[in-house]
Amino acid sequence: MTETNSDKGPASWRIILAFVLDLFSAFFVLGFAVASVAGGRTEEGFQLNGMPAFVLFALIIAYFVVFNRYLGGTIWKRILKAQR
Repeated sequence: MTETNSDKGPASWRIILAFVLDLFSAFFVLGFAVASVAGGRTEEGFQLNGMPAFVLFALIIAYFVVFNRYLGGTIWKRILKAQR
């Protein structure tokens, strides 16, 4: 029997591209949110040091865990159809 492409799952490039886009999206969206609360907004964007930077790092990890485990995939995985 031969396997079709749909049996193997999504292409590797889709998974990698979805991860990179999710990482950038989460960094900027959550970074601006944390900076707005913590007072780290600047004219160029945001700057986080110390505890706010740690909170951003934890939120990015939580984004991937929650979306992949409980919501069926991250936003970019759904857009690029890169779910296994």
